[in-house]
Amino acid sequence: MGRPPSIDRDRVLDIVEAILLKEGTAALTIDAVARAAGISKGGVQSRFGTKGDLIRMMEARWSRDYDAEVAAIAGPSPSPLEAVRAHIAVSLDLDEAGQARAAGMLAALIEARDHIASAKTWYQERFGGLDRQTPAGRRAWLVLMATEGAFMLRAFGFTDPSEAEMRDLIADLHALMEGKI
Repeated sequence: MGRPPSIDRDRVLDIVEAILLKEGTAALTIDAVARAAGISKGGVQSRFGTKGDLIRMMEARWSRDYDAEVAAIAGPSPSPLEAVRAHIAVSLDLDEAGQARAAGMLAALIEARDHIASAKTWYQERFGGLDRQTPAGRRAWLVLMATEGAFMLRAFGFTDPSEAEMRDLIADLHALMEGKI
């Protein structure tokens, strides 16, 4: 008797992400994942658990990817101000695929209300140390809020800035961080 086939975790999470992006959270079922992955429903459940667990794993993977990008820019343990500077680049320097992925993630969070707490924790862990009682901390907070607004407007296709406009926005956000505007 041979060894049972192993289930490629990243491949299954790629499938979960594709379902979320193409069809939304309602279409994300254990059956849909199993069919798309060519494995049994029981195999998906035993390896990944519930639909909520699959979304949590996607959140963890997105978070890991984000943290790696921030670390490449600002180092492994950035200060809150350095984290905001890196966040500008990571959040606003997205190609079309990155924007679609981001929009899918946001849609999943909105539809899966129980995941909002984990998103709050994510932001708190990364930016909770901003001291908004200082001028630099207030500027960083403003830049963080502006970055998130620009990210969401762009990710959902509400605005379509040119590359030059995005470069100008990023430069302005950095200048604001430094107190130059």
